[in-house]
Amino acid sequence: MYTNNKLAKSIRLALMFGGASLALSGTAAAQDQSGEEQAEEAQERITVTGSRIKRTDYESSSPVQITSSEEIKNSGFTRIEDLMNSLPQVEAAQTSYIANGASGVATLDLRGIGTNRTLVLMNGRRLQSGGIYSQAADVNQIPSALVERVEVLTGGGSATYGADAVSGVVNFVMKDDFEGLEVNVGASGYQHSNGNDYMQGLMDERNFGYPTGGSGIDGKSYNIDVTMGSSFAGGKGHATAYATWRQINELRQESRDYSSCALNAAGTACGGSSTAPLPNTFFAPVVGGEYDLDQEVWWSLNGDGSFSPYDGSNVYNYAPVNHFMRPDTRYTMGAFVNYEVNDSFRPYMELSYMHDRTVAQIAESGTFYAFRQDIDINSALFSDAQRAQFRSEFGPDVETIGAYIGKRNVEGGPRMNNLEHSAFRMVVGAEGYLNSNWSYDASFQFGSTSSNTAYVNDFYVKYVQDALENAEYDVFTPGGVTAESADALGGVAIMTGITSQRIVNAFVTGELGASLPSSDLPMAAVFGVENREVDFERTADTIYQEGALAGQGGPTNSLAGGYNVKELFGELSVPIAEGRDGIDSMTLDLGVRFSDYSTSGNETTYKAALDYNITADWKVRASYNRAVRAPNVGELFAATSIGLWGGTDPCAGDTPEFTAAQCANTGVTSAQYGNVDANPASQYNGLFGGNTELQPEVADTLTFGVVANPLDNLNFTVDYWIIEIDEVIGTLGASNTLRLCGETGDAVYCNNVNRAPSGSLWRGNDGFVRATNINVGSEEYSGVDVNANYTLEDVLGGTITARMNGSLYLEKYADSVGQDCAGLISSNCFPQPDWRHSLTMTYTPDDIWTAQLKWRYFGGVDYEGTTDQLLVGKGIGSQSYLDVVGTFDVNENTSVLVGINNILDKEPPLVGGSLSTNANTVAGFYDTLGRYIHASVTFRF
Repeated sequence: MYTNNKLAKSIRLALMFGGASLALSGTAAAQDQSGEEQAEEAQERITVTGSRIKRTDYESSSPVQITSSEEIKNSGFTRIEDLMNSLPQVEAAQTSYIANGASGVATLDLRGIGTNRTLVLMNGRRLQSGGIYSQAADVNQIPSALVERVEVLTGGGSATYGADAVSGVVNFVMKDDFEGLEVNVGASGYQHSNGNDYMQGLMDERNFGYPTGGSGIDGKSYNIDVTMGSSFAGGKGHATAYATWRQINELRQESRDYSSCALNAAGTACGGSSTAPLPNTFFAPVVGGEYDLDQEVWWSLNGDGSFSPYDGSNVYNYAPVNHFMRPDTRYTMGAFVNYEVNDSFRPYMELSYMHDRTVAQIAESGTFYAFRQDIDINSALFSDAQRAQFRSEFGPDVETIGAYIGKRNVEGGPRMNNLEHSAFRMVVGAEGYLNSNWSYDASFQFGSTSSNTAYVNDFYVKYVQDALENAEYDVFTPGGVTAESADALGGVAIMTGITSQRIVNAFVTGELGASLPSSDLPMAAVFGVENREVDFERTADTIYQEGALAGQGGPTNSLAGGYNVKELFGELSVPIAEGRDGIDSMTLDLGVRFSDYSTSGNETTYKAALDYNITADWKVRASYNRAVRAPNVGELFAATSIGLWGGTDPCAGDTPEFTAAQCANTGVTSAQYGNVDANPASQYNGLFGGNTELQPEVADTLTFGVVANPLDNLNFTVDYWIIEIDEVIGTLGASNTLRLCGETGDAVYCNNVNRAPSGSLWRGNDGFVRATNINVGSEEYSGVDVNANYTLEDVLGGTITARMNGSLYLEKYADSVGQDCAGLISSNCFPQPDWRHSLTMTYTPDDIWTAQLKWRYFGGVDYEGTTDQLLVGKGIGSQSYLDVVGTFDVNENTSVLVGINNILDKEPPLVGGSLSTNANTVAGFYDTLGRYIHASVTFRF
């Protein structure tokens, strides 16, 4: 439907030679022919990401970033989320660097707008959601060795693909036409030279241990990928099959000096938890069954068995045993099969299976002040000297001591969350020509993920209470708790889940046989229907549902629900003019989708896009998309329960951040002001849950860009984008709610702050901040993407290619946050820099070897806040990482790849406890563990 021009040819050639981050895309990648020959012959109609209309060009009216299979391999990553998070357009979400709060899945967050607003596809069809804790697609299902390329549509896509494509679409195009047998064997690991004087000084002050010098190679991973493919039935059919295995070893925080202690919220000292091996305890007399808050004291147990007032020094360094990187074992297998009966009937099938097991290990359990234990003063738990202290403090007639105990279970070992996921996906369908102008595609897709978690070695509260009642848990005697007595107090919580997705899709596409008077080319269209059914079920055992484990932070409830959506969709491509002065070609693309949700009713999405080639070398494009995201099962049906949020209470401590009047707004009395205890671990209670009254989100996306080929060896794109979302589904955030209450006194916020009688928001479950799902208002995001490719031939006997992918964030504003987060880090802002880029230089001297150098750059971010003294006045400075990789063809059948990412061993920027996602860092975003060394050998037969 379109004729080739010079710009299209240059982009096609760049794609063939592994050029990444281009703004144009197609699904018919070149293989073995020379670039010129392939470019001239590539006239077959293909599907461009962002549209189902088949075209004869790689051009798109919407920005599409491409990562080629070559770039995937050169990165050395076996986790596809690591590769995607290295793109400037992607913000880190669930990764292997999360331990406390790990879901076990890997998710993608395009633009930092949310994983639930990023639609993930495989070969143009959506993946099912991940597991027990996640409603987003788990990209663990994607074997990196089988990816032909990744296409990232950064401008909406709901009219084409349906709901969830608010920030855009990530489409993994798989190798389904492979010929022969290929075996890839790889290994990788991390290396770091420990020499952080600042952190080592803080640990010396606490007398904490830490590693020094070189780490050796740790966090090792191994992988074997097997791919085979062949034609059959005289060339009418083709089958590609694959099987992969990946093993990643654990890495604990004790392996790096900068993570060997948990920084306090200010980042000025090694903090930790006041739930310590020698317990810290809130004591008060109990009179008539009432706990006398007016006489409450917070005492530490000393090594000699006496008590003294808690002064902040008796904290437990829980960091060393926490996972910095979780261990993981994954198996995948699958096949792609197609067969041509005739031009009118070409059946196809896709099958994939994935099993993944990971363990999230965090510090030992404890009593965590989770309950009040009333203890007779004559109990064997107390010594005579301790009884004398109580009588001296509370009076000679005291009979019952109420205690909120903070005792760490160092005798029993760490807690572990064993997470397993098994995902199955099947697509069966057929395509073919109805006539010379029209073709069809009809398919049925089923995807299901079964998940389970076994949370082990956490204290079972009832066992602990019984042991205290019977004086069998000797917590107030130094060394009195044995490993045997601790083991008897543990419990196991089990939860299973299954998610399923069934999709029936059918559409026809072709030319209408009509054209505008100003154009010689016919209009083209797509008309289709889709029925999608999503079900989610999570079954928690009684221990989970009761929140009976001390370290769980509250109950985890069962969840079941689902929805069905019926849709009609269509697209129309209208060539306006071509071959005229000032108009090489101009095309208008239109799309609309009518959706009927069983949960929220009818919704309509639509798009309009203009593709204007001014000359063969210069192109202007613009698009508008209306997108809709209906609430998912968890957002609708999750039961309300207590959980934890990380941050600070601005009314806690001896010198609160907020004034007495502001703290009064949050429920702090004048007597409590300056006497509310801060949690040394920076964790507070929140009340979280779903809302069946949620309305769908509605988003408007606008893009405007220029694509140019001003020189034969240079092409570039510049695209401006803006995304506005109304009726945003989310929460105001517990931290933000608390602050807005203090600052405004508005009942909208303050009604959601519920302090315990002591004023606490973390001791026991009486104090919490409500943060359930609501439609919270609007959000606005905008930025500019810049991409360029440049080639120099005959340099030192070879060719140098340079590729740059950059993203400028202009605005990142949400009503729920109340500030523009672009270029900021704060308690409400992920540290998305204003500018990020990757610049790759490749030198190819001959057909035997190539060398590549990549520069990854993160611009600085400002800090908005006063708590984190590491960042006050300077924020996080710019970060640069250099990667090198070399590939060598040993012979026709064997090639070797060796690379080092972050060759200068740059440490991640440190942040205080209230901003860290794990191990004093923004884990998984900045390079987290130092150098990454990888190597692989590929055998082809």
